[in-house]
Amino acid sequence: MKPLRTAIVAMSACAVVSDAVLIAFYPQFFERRYGVTSALHVGAYVAAISIAVMCTLPLWARLARRIDTLRLLLFTQGAAGTLCLASGLADDVLGYWLLTIPMFMCKSSYLLMYPYLMRMQPPATHAHTIGLLSVVVHVGGILAAGAGGHVMQHAGPAACVGLMAAGDFAQMAVCGWLLRGGHAAAAEPAAAPEAPASRDTGRWRRVLPLCALVMLFDFSAYLIRPFFSLHWAAVSGSGDQLVAGLVFAIPGGVALAALVVNQRLRARGRRLPDAVFPNLLLGAAGLLLQAGPAWWAVLLGRVLFGWALFQLVVKLEVLLFRLSAPERYARDFSVFNFFQNFGVLLASFAAGALVERHGLAITFAVAVAGFAASALLERLLLPDRAPAALPLAGGRHAA
Repeated sequence: MKPLRTAIVAMSACAVVSDAVLIAFYPQFFERRYGVTSALHVGAYVAAISIAVMCTLPLWARLARRIDTLRLLLFTQGAAGTLCLASGLADDVLGYWLLTIPMFMCKSSYLLMYPYLMRMQPPATHAHTIGLLSVVVHVGGILAAGAGGHVMQHAGPAACVGLMAAGDFAQMAVCGWLLRGGHAAAAEPAAAPEAPASRDTGRWRRVLPLCALVMLFDFSAYLIRPFFSLHWAAVSGSGDQLVAGLVFAIPGGVALAALVVNQRLRARGRRLPDAVFPNLLLGAAGLLLQAGPAWWAVLLGRVLFGWALFQLVVKLEVLLFRLSAPERYARDFSVFNFFQNFGVLLASFAAGALVERHGLAITFAVAVAGFAASALLERLLLPDRAPAALPLAGGRHAA
């Protein structure tokens, strides 16, 4: 089981690097490659990516009930890499859209690896496993942001596209290795019987309020992402895209620090409080600092924001799997992810429109309000939250 878990973690790292290479640099990418400078266009494109993921992941989850998950990913990630390479040859922005939206539809299938891995783990280890994936995603975000900024500045947009394709083909190679080694067949659990309809209805009454909270939380967290590099350039007076990428990735470094703190507390036999509400307020404070005109305030805000995101994403995902059942992990996770991406979708549309009309700083103000509203919803929608404390993870799923 350990080689399979290690391979899945490696696949997650490849997926994150591939997805995040351009996430902070789409305004520069479209301007340099196609001469498109509209903030609305950038927002619409990121929104289209969200639609692609949120609409196709439930279909992949349904298909995975009939086809081995790793075998499915072998083909979908290969298709994603091929479409990515083809998009690098697109002569106009329409051609780029027509190739990359199907690419992201294929890419989204890698998210099935999360419930796939959860089914292989006892519930007591879920926080640890989610945390491990969290740190991997954060480290991948750091590498991707730094690499994306460096490659964009020194090699150009086409090289960024090639780097994205390499991540997809790496995932395809890992799937092929696992299938040849027989790891997949040994790890796939037997199908569990369906629960009665009454139990299923009760489960949805618990899961859907959590999904509503996650949608608002993700909307608020992602609202600042598409134009953060431009905001940093305006505040710092520096046009260095490598530095912008590293500042963008500060939450990833904070996640590693949080992991160390959590491990030390765990070694002492202490438990981490279920601090969803305080971390939402801490995240709002971090966003407010980032909106300021001083570069040091932006850096401090990134640190607070990163700590809050790390704790929140882990707690919310652990709670999801507590409310679900192993035979429904893939389906429930796809619904959970649908609401996550719907929040990202709304953020993408809103970010482009807000920046176009009111400038860069308005996204931070709206995000602060969103975190405050999320804190209120957490009190109202989840009165019967999970136990007062969650087990400390040796690692966490990323924010």
